[in-house]
Amino acid sequence: MKTSSPQESLSNFGQHMGYRLVEWTEGSASIALTITECHLNSAGIMHGGVLATLIDTACGYTLIHNPDPKKRNRAVTLSLNTQFAASAKTGDELIATGLLKGGGKHIKFLSCDVKNQHGQLIGHGEAVMKLF
Repeated sequence: MKTSSPQESLSNFGQHMGYRLVEWTEGSASIALTITECHLNSAGIMHGGVLATLIDTACGYTLIHNPDPKKRNRAVTLSLNTQFAASAKTGDELIATGLLKGGGKHIKFLSCDVKNQHGQLIGHGEAVMKLF
């Protein structure tokens, strides 16, 4: 499998969130995020929306992979299911890894695990996405 450069440009939202693409191959993508104060909820732990964002983003990158940027696919999320397994706090380094599970020509099924720097599962998600 050919790996695309993890230095791909991120969207404005991605830059705002602070995640970075660390691995991108056919059928898989990993993004990393160091949790900072801006990612916390009022209880002082990572906001659930951050987990959902990591899952959605890792699955999206997994689906649009193509080594040739001119032939890169585009996709939208049709459904996103998240399960929260553990909390994350300031300083934690999270890695979200999306995997293509299957699907037809346009509708694809993906999964994602989000783990911290110790390998502990923080969350899991399943996505249904549409290529266009």
